[in-house]
Amino acid sequence: MVKRVTAQLSPALASIADQYPGERPERQPIHTVYGGAHLFKADTTNKLGVIAAKSLAGFAHDSGAFASIFGLPSALGEIVHARVNEKLAREAIEDLRIDFEDGYGVRTDAEEDGHAVTATEETSKALAAGTLPPFFGIRIKSFSPETLARSIRTLVLYLTALCRETDGRLPENFVVTLPKIVSPAQVTALADILDEIEARLNLKPGIIKIEIMIETVQSIISPDGRSALPELVAAARGRCRGAHFGAFDYTADCGVTAQYQDLRHPSCDLARQIMQVSLARTGVYLSDGVTTVMPIAPHRGDALSAEQITENEAVVRSAWRLHYDNCRWALQNGFYQGWDLHPAQIPARYAAVYSFFLEGLDQTSDRLNNFLEKAAQATLVGNNFDDAATGQGLLNYFTRAINCGALTEQGALERTGLSLEQLRSGSFAAIIKQINV
Repeated sequence: MVKRVTAQLSPALASIADQYPGERPERQPIHTVYGGAHLFKADTTNKLGVIAAKSLAGFAHDSGAFASIFGLPSALGEIVHARVNEKLAREAIEDLRIDFEDGYGVRTDAEEDGHAVTATEETSKALAAGTLPPFFGIRIKSFSPETLARSIRTLVLYLTALCRETDGRLPENFVVTLPKIVSPAQVTALADILDEIEARLNLKPGIIKIEIMIETVQSIISPDGRSALPELVAAARGRCRGAHFGAFDYTADCGVTAQYQDLRHPSCDLARQIMQVSLARTGVYLSDGVTTVMPIAPHRGDALSAEQITENEAVVRSAWRLHYDNCRWALQNGFYQGWDLHPAQIPARYAAVYSFFLEGLDQTSDRLNNFLEKAAQATLVGNNFDDAATGQGLLNYFTRAINCGALTEQGALERTGLSLEQLRSGSFAAIIKQINV
């Protein structure tokens, strides 16, 4: 009987294992910064980092002010403030997208051709100088009837010129972002185009990855009432690296008026939950959308009045706190990446990410250690009853904390007692199996 049932179930279980391989071991960026293609320069990454650091120094000059803005206990605020400063100095920008869509606007063909070439030249310079962030790419226009030809033209022009400039070398973790998807056929078309470009430019097949934008109702629910997301990912034929949520296009598509369009509108929560349910454990990274309120001081100059200085502080700190709260909401709901539209938003994002992981470090360490000691027997720690599924969640906490820089691998090893191999495996089941051998 066992052999018969095993033979009966094996094909189905193997298929599920192929479709849901688990989280990818590679690093996922915390954020993506979008900037118009007409503005991109070889030193853009460095300049954005300087602006972010200057904003933090100007409006949260010490850990006390920092902790007060974000509602953190003073001790935690001091730690997070120091780590945000260190991060901004070392690697303020993790992911950058040259934008030929919403952040670029409508321009003549001659203008966009020129900016595509200029962006190529600047990308080549940045690649040679080592000033690109760890993750990088371009967002093209949508494959709608109105912009399809222009989108393809820009993509081909940029990639062809870039490979000519760099002798076929692409930036690390390079991706093409496709917006406003309404049909899997659009993703298939992009994959087909990339196949052709790679063959023409003698690039490794599949080296150019795709990010899909989830910002239409058709990209959430297909016409037959099913989740559209698995089909969109499948259409990319192994190229899909991430799915990025566009809250404002999506709420507009749902008929929500501008006054009530918000990252935390209930319709956005539903969309994000469907994204999670559809793509969990598929290896596709999920990213949340933007906070549109910018932390930009309304008054400029060196001769500001006390009233103007106070107003500047109020405006920036209020926008920071809103962005911080939005980032924390995303983290609580399992979205570990999001968009930043302005470098002054970045301090608030890192504040949210680091505080999210560090404030629960002691409790999570105790729970994981206790669980490991019991070797996968259900256990009660304080008011928390933990089972194997919770154990995986506890391990996820540490892998994500390391991924975002809130915790070092050495710090995690000291906290958990795991080996480096066990920690990097990311599998609680595998760790327990090893313990019980």
